[in-house]
Amino acid sequence: MHSFPDVPAAHAAFLTRALERLQRDPRVIGVGAGGSLLTKSIDEFSDLDLVIASEPTIYETVLNDRNGIAACIGPLLASFTGEHVGEPRLLVCLYGPPLLHVDLKFISLADAASRVEDPLVLWERDGRFSAALCAAAARYPQPDVQWIEDRFWVWIHYAAAKLGRGELFEVIDSLAFLRAHVLGPLALVNAGGRPTGVRKIEFAAPAFAREMQATVATYDVGTCAAALRATVQLYRDLRAPRASDLKRNTAVEDAAMTYLAEIEKRCRGAR
Repeated sequence: MHSFPDVPAAHAAFLTRALERLQRDPRVIGVGAGGSLLTKSIDEFSDLDLVIASEPTIYETVLNDRNGIAACIGPLLASFTGEHVGEPRLLVCLYGPPLLHVDLKFISLADAASRVEDPLVLWERDGRFSAALCAAAARYPQPDVQWIEDRFWVWIHYAAAKLGRGELFEVIDSLAFLRAHVLGPLALVNAGGRPTGVRKIEFAAPAFAREMQATVATYDVGTCAAALRATVQLYRDLRAPRASDLKRNTAVEDAAMTYLAEIEKRCRGAR
């Protein structure tokens, strides 16, 4: 079983206690760690991402008892399942004191080969978790640049329309969506990182993160319009190296930008 000399004290104490208790549960075949513990970038603000594997024949039983298992490994304050991120096998937990966010992902050994990263195996029975992981390579989903291109200009039109109506909260939300689903992932891939929205982009792609500040608007028509313009420019910059692989719909791009210019003119006239 692993020791945790370079892990913050609260995290290390939780991991040590959790592994001791999970070993006693005969339903658990192995425990792995992902996220910042895997990448050795963990600090006091990090979550813990744990994978708990069980045999396929009893997996549903384990899944149904996940709240009970979570409560057994630490002082559980609250928990809920991860449908909001498309992962119902996930149990999002808050422990404390001290407060610690822990994501527990319950998997069947039969599904271990289908994964986005190779977890650090913290403990296992008879090497079975490692063997299940060896059945296939991990693959982190990459941005589909054509999928983005096919939608981007419709999104820009939508945000411009909300700007024209004065729904500035909707514009601000749209800008955040575009950062998380377009600009951030493409920039992180360019920087050799994982396309995890805008997570840790300040560290992985600091120059781009500084440029992306221009896409953050306040509750103001002028800054919302400027942020939309900046979003378009950054997207075009990110798109440029991939241009030969893209099928562009220049008609919709031109129409969306003409519409944005009309809305900007109206907004200037109204001020």
